[in-house]
Amino acid sequence: MKEEQVILVNKNDEAIGVMNKLEAHEKAVLHRAFSVFVLNDSNEVMLQQRAHHKYHSPLLWTNTCCSHQRVGETNIEAGKRRLYEEMGFKTELKELFHFIYKAPFDNGLTEHELDHVMIGYYNKNPAINYEEVESWKWMKIEDIKVDMSENPNLYTVWFKIIFDEFYHYLEDHKI
Repeated sequence: MKEEQVILVNKNDEAIGVMNKLEAHEKAVLHRAFSVFVLNDSNEVMLQQRAHHKYHSPLLWTNTCCSHQRVGETNIEAGKRRLYEEMGFKTELKELFHFIYKAPFDNGLTEHELDHVMIGYYNKNPAINYEEVESWKWMKIEDIKVDMSENPNLYTVWFKIIFDEFYHYLEDHKI
């Protein structure tokens, strides 16, 4: 199986090449990524717990899904593809904002991503892919903020960064 590639970008989100995903994380090279937050009518976020066999951040809680765009794929197309692959459902997505972050892992890898944050709405249970996801739950936004503060070791390093940006975006835009 061919290793997944990521799109290398500059700080203006202009593509400057491609690289194998693992190599990009080993070298901490800036690349394009996306994060999807799915909310229900009760204003709860669908969180996923990463599968126990993932090579980094196993069993940690994170946003509904996140991954990397493929060459020729729009941000929205990538978000919808990965949401279906991981969580087993389709819904419309809207891109809210993007930002750059850098976050090292315990295993020597580093996320250095220009992350496109998207939102979608869904009210049913997902049909999770157990190769990717161990479990899932709905959680109120304020409860996530409190729990993340009290139990930071239960959440992925990138989710703590992205959630803060997402939370402030929601405050500023009254979504």
